[in-house]
Amino acid sequence: MPQKDNGKLPAKTVSFWRDSVDFHEFPALEENIQVDVCIVGGGITGITAAYLLADEGLEVAVLEANQLLNGTTGHTTAKITAQHGLIYDELITNLGKSKAKLYYEANMHALRFVKETVKKLKIDCDFSDQDAYMYATSEEYADKINKEMKAYKKLGIDGGNAETIPLDVSIKNAVVMHNQAQFHPLKYLTHLTQVMKEKGVQIYENTTAVNVETGEHPAVLTRNDCRVTAKHVLACSHFPFYEGLGFYSTRMYADRSYIVAAKPKKDFPGGMYISAGKPTRSMRSVTINGEEMILVVGESHKTGQGKDTMKHYQALEDFGEHVFGLKDIPYRWSAQDLTTLDKVPYIGEITTGQPNILIATGYRKWGMSNGTAAALLLRDIVLDKKNPFRDLFTPSRFYATPSIKNFLVQNADVAEHLIKGKLETSDADPDTLGNDEAAVISIDGDRKGAYRDQDGELHIVDTTCTHVGCEVEWNSGDRSWDCPCHGSRFSYTGEVIEGPAEKPLPKHDHTMLENLTSEESGY
Repeated sequence: MPQKDNGKLPAKTVSFWRDSVDFHEFPALEENIQVDVCIVGGGITGITAAYLLADEGLEVAVLEANQLLNGTTGHTTAKITAQHGLIYDELITNLGKSKAKLYYEANMHALRFVKETVKKLKIDCDFSDQDAYMYATSEEYADKINKEMKAYKKLGIDGGNAETIPLDVSIKNAVVMHNQAQFHPLKYLTHLTQVMKEKGVQIYENTTAVNVETGEHPAVLTRNDCRVTAKHVLACSHFPFYEGLGFYSTRMYADRSYIVAAKPKKDFPGGMYISAGKPTRSMRSVTINGEEMILVVGESHKTGQGKDTMKHYQALEDFGEHVFGLKDIPYRWSAQDLTTLDKVPYIGEITTGQPNILIATGYRKWGMSNGTAAALLLRDIVLDKKNPFRDLFTPSRFYATPSIKNFLVQNADVAEHLIKGKLETSDADPDTLGNDEAAVISIDGDRKGAYRDQDGELHIVDTTCTHVGCEVEWNSGDRSWDCPCHGSRFSYTGEVIEGPAEKPLPKHDHTMLENLTSEESGY
């Protein structure tokens, strides 16, 4: 059962980015259409790609299953940076120096694009240049930062050793990457949306793409039986809505992290910060209602495999209180991210030999830079232009180290949770649930999920994920049912929040349950 809110944490999970921007509503697709490019997904990659391709004179349609910018992009930390944790020493070891350097250059190219676009279009989005710091609080991670600094030097990265950081945190070592940035992502992207709309881009919300008919002119098929025929299809949804024969479910894993926006007692010193060790702690400033506040981020875990999610928020509040002193926490929210086998995104042909169906996914926690880099690469592929980053990101790549190991580890984890969920039993009684509480229950021997909302209404759904059949777990912090195998998420009424699942969890008629005896119900 969910833990009640403690301390200063707000009762609701609301993203500040989403709460501080007015959104234009777009219609659902209700007819068959034909365009040059069909983009599925209304986050940073889809919107940036649509803007870029419309600027080239192409006819573009964007399909979004819910509302634009309501997924990972609307719940990001919004750092635009090439400093992606302890990554460059690892990339040099596994992929080689040249590809590690390309990864850095791709993300810096994306950062410069955002900066130039903000200036060119005069976008008021709180863009600011910042240095990005990574610090270690243990000897183990101090040594890893030393290796990362050596990687910076090998790759010519603008940065190096930082002997101290201006935070009340005892550190053993730190590295800095200069000339990075932060912004308000939705102010930036809603402006791009308006520009691309003026350029003729067709935008459809509440339009779920479910499949692709392949061929010289592929067609995207929607849940309500509409069809978008195009020369190119770009799958820019968080998890690819269409996997083809790419088996992306087996080549990525999903994890969640948590964010609190807080008003500190101490002034924030500037810069962006992230810890090298676990649990991760990330910090940056943000302006809310004219006041400088901070975002405290971290507590990541695989989706559906964490502890009581309110405890993750509480841990971030405790950390923020220790470092800054907190007056208030107006917002808290969480985000979901996908990690590939080698930690480099998959961007390009969905499978070898399908040049007109492209995907972009697996950004880890760095979607603002990787997502923009993806849009720039997708544009060049569509226009058949050379791009130096194409081979680096191609989804068909395979590196024996670490791909084989990570493939085996991730899919063993899936198998474990698939079996574990089937064996679990519960004797919980939905009649004992208080408002805003949930539990796994058993009805006639079948596993169900019960949640009583804040108005006292009971909602019961089947707990078997509609993707490959793993059993979902309750996420109390976000009031959702999350799958521990591939990261699908469902609302408490069973609707799909995040893929790869496409179908909702079946609802159980609890009015029938109320008429059964406890013996008949299996309690």
